[in-house]
Amino acid sequence: MKLRLFPQETAGLELLSRMARQLVLGVGTMSAILGASTEEYDRLSEELHQHESVSTDLHFALLTSMRTSFINPLPREDLYVLSRLLNEAIEKLDGAGELIALYRLSKLSQRAADQLEVINRQAELTAVAMQRLTSMEDLEEYWIEILRLARRAERTHRSWCAELLNDHKPLVYARHRDVANQLVDVTKDIRRVATQVGSILVKES
Repeated sequence: MKLRLFPQETAGLELLSRMARQLVLGVGTMSAILGASTEEYDRLSEELHQHESVSTDLHFALLTSMRTSFINPLPREDLYVLSRLLNEAIEKLDGAGELIALYRLSKLSQRAADQLEVINRQAELTAVAMQRLTSMEDLEEYWIEILRLARRAERTHRSWCAELLNDHKPLVYARHRDVANQLVDVTKDIRRVATQVGSILVKES
């Protein structure tokens, strides 16, 4: 086996990108849940659990990589924060899917699909951004776009909750509100990822 001087130099960024990809895959499973019958909820919820589990494994792999690498592409604290936030994002997406399955919510608002569209776009942009952290290319545009999408998600969340309050009795409202809160929290975690990237840009400029 050929030895390299810095064998894991870019491993952290590769792991971060793979975590963002798990989030994209998780959004795909969540989309399937929204279009599925209640009989399919348990199977799809378990599939979403698996995406979350893979993300957690990648998070711990990144921690190992940071400890064993001579040179990391970024300061260890930045790598850790990015990894933690990505993992928390998919944990909350997983939580939203689990709530839908537990509550057997068969009719979710179109707002749920709107939020998933935002999350999917955020995750796709983030997966690309993680690969660009070495060169810092186009990361300011990424930061700005994620913030714009996060504001859109906040507006959708407010509209969704107002509609729920008007259309449902308290118990049903509370169940749907739980899902709405989980989804908007995903967008907030990805916004925190972008804010961390912005902080890196400022430090490296």
